[in-house]
Amino acid sequence: MSAVRTKKPKRKASAAKRGTSAKSKRIAGRPGEKQPDRETLVEVRNLKMHFPVTEGAFIPKVVAHVKAVDGVSFDIMRGETLGLVGESGCGKTTTGRCILQLEKATEGDIIYDGVNLNKLNLKQMRPLRQRIQVIFQDPYSSLNPRMKIGEIISEPMMVHKTEPDEAARNARVSELLSVCGLNPKFADRYPHEMSGGQRQRVGIARALSVKPEFIICDEAVSALDVSIQAQVINLLEDLRDEYNLTYLFIAHDLSVVRHLCHRVAVMYLGKMVELADCDELYDNPVHPYTQALLNAVPIPDPTIESKRKHQIIKGEIPSPINPPSGCVFHPRCPIAVEACKKNVPEFREIRPGHWAACSEI
Repeated sequence: MSAVRTKKPKRKASAAKRGTSAKSKRIAGRPGEKQPDRETLVEVRNLKMHFPVTEGAFIPKVVAHVKAVDGVSFDIMRGETLGLVGESGCGKTTTGRCILQLEKATEGDIIYDGVNLNKLNLKQMRPLRQRIQVIFQDPYSSLNPRMKIGEIISEPMMVHKTEPDEAARNARVSELLSVCGLNPKFADRYPHEMSGGQRQRVGIARALSVKPEFIICDEAVSALDVSIQAQVINLLEDLRDEYNLTYLFIAHDLSVVRHLCHRVAVMYLGKMVELADCDELYDNPVHPYTQALLNAVPIPDPTIESKRKHQIIKGEIPSPINPPSGCVFHPRCPIAVEACKKNVPEFREIRPGHWAACSEI
């Protein structure tokens, strides 16, 4: 990721850049609870998404549930970027889809700017979709191959009637293509005529077309080459500052998350295991799973990398259909004790603003 702009010195400099102070980083009460000097935009409380497993062709019978998300709580402040990380299958994307109301949560509350999204029907949800947008992982399958780029970007404006005049829509399309680093003439192209990085920029332009305030980036750069990743990350960062956007950045690349995010939440098997300020989590991880994830990030120096001691997590990820009792991480945890097999650890504040779900730390 050498093409990513060099980050300022951590701690004081990063706090100044992110508009936070030592006081504003203090999180009291519940994890991510509203702070006195910052406005909460998204509140997620005890979110659960259990998918039924059925058997039988003619009379389907529910025999089990896949517990994709199982009791997750966090807040996102207006203007910040919250990173959501974890292994594949941990529930990151499902959490984002529940916030978008692409999946109806089994249980819990998703409160967006004071409105509980879980209690809205499709008609009531439509006006809010203009304020909440998404950038999908695959920049090719998320674009209609039968539509030109200009039509793809202008379609949301027509649906939400933000630009009723065709000339105004065309002007807006040209403006968005320029903002996202593309030639306005690309409006007459089809998705297959563009590279992966260009298609992802189109996806970003489409998300911006209705002037949203909250964007969920679902693995937005994972399908791109490293050099293109750097360009898209820098673009997202510039757009956040220019339009005062709020991001939920779902990813598994921890180096990308560190560059872009203010706070980071770590998920494992449908549960949140750690949540902290970005620099705090990377410098002082306390949960064994977070430590193992960070240890797996390669260091771009062969000499240092060859001498580094690797922490390997033993065992396989348990099935979300039948998760372990007690702490879901205890079968693979190097510091687990007998009590971990029975007791579900409380998600508690280890130090100011730093939360973790582990009884042994």
